[in-house]
Amino acid sequence: MEFNHKSVLLREAIEYLHIRPDGIYVDGTLGGAGHSTEIAKRLTEGGRLIGMDQDADAIHVSSRRLEPYRDRVTIVHDNYCNMGEALRSLGVKQVDGILLDLGVSSFQLDTPERGFTYREEHAPLDMRMDKRQKQTAEDIINEYSERELFRIIRDYGEDRFAKNIAKHIAAAREKKRITTAGELTEIIRGAIPKKVQATGGHPAKRTFQAVRIELNRELEALENTLDHMTELLNAGGRFCVITFHSLEDRIVKTRFRTYENPCTCPKDFPVCVCGKISKGICITRKPVLPSKEEIEENTRAKSAKLRVFEKERE
Repeated sequence: MEFNHKSVLLREAIEYLHIRPDGIYVDGTLGGAGHSTEIAKRLTEGGRLIGMDQDADAIHVSSRRLEPYRDRVTIVHDNYCNMGEALRSLGVKQVDGILLDLGVSSFQLDTPERGFTYREEHAPLDMRMDKRQKQTAEDIINEYSERELFRIIRDYGEDRFAKNIAKHIAAAREKKRITTAGELTEIIRGAIPKKVQATGGHPAKRTFQAVRIELNRELEALENTLDHMTELLNAGGRFCVITFHSLEDRIVKTRFRTYENPCTCPKDFPVCVCGKISKGICITRKPVLPSKEEIEENTRAKSAKLRVFEKERE
């Protein structure tokens, strides 16, 4: 199995983690172990890295790549949203750093049978990050109501033609179940004006993104676990999150700023009376973006943004 994936913002993420040789770190999105390998290299035998991923292929490949550091690495096959439970099972209460890279790996995109790509005509509509999950993208496309399809394409794909795309999908599946990427792509093409298709990038990109986010509950997992993951940090510990979608970035930005300044008092109050205490500071006032050189080497890095939060020091 060839798991090709270039870790985005690798140097920047490792620098911002401020890795201590004897610290405990969690890579919640292990992938091909690009970030994890660099973390493990910087740890001594007293340090520990816990790598998590819900994708069995990622677990298989990263286990092999991290074998040289097996004395300091523990790999867990699970979604990062279960991080607290996973750490408790390992006897770990607090950690010194957490990294999340929320992008889809190149391996997932470039393996047609995984069903993430809109570029392979005969690829199945799968898109499951965790293949233990029963529901697939095909189920969403064929079983969600037209109104539900419109909602996810509008909200998660941010596509201005969402209503028409949903309408075309609903009409097409009345005749035949939609089962391949090629079939869905052709339906989407028919819902978007040709003039827009000529200048707006691949017409299916936003819909495929929307369905993937809905299927894997990506935004839900992020929103529901950021608070808990922050509580897992030791004083001075850092939380680094790399996003690839405006909605993800907005969630992280808003939550990190709230952790820093949770006060809900009216602005004209002379002093805070709500009693809410800051959890730390946003290290990155603006997101860290990939360099021009990195984007030239890896076009998939173009939309990446890194944000970093540091837990209050004692």
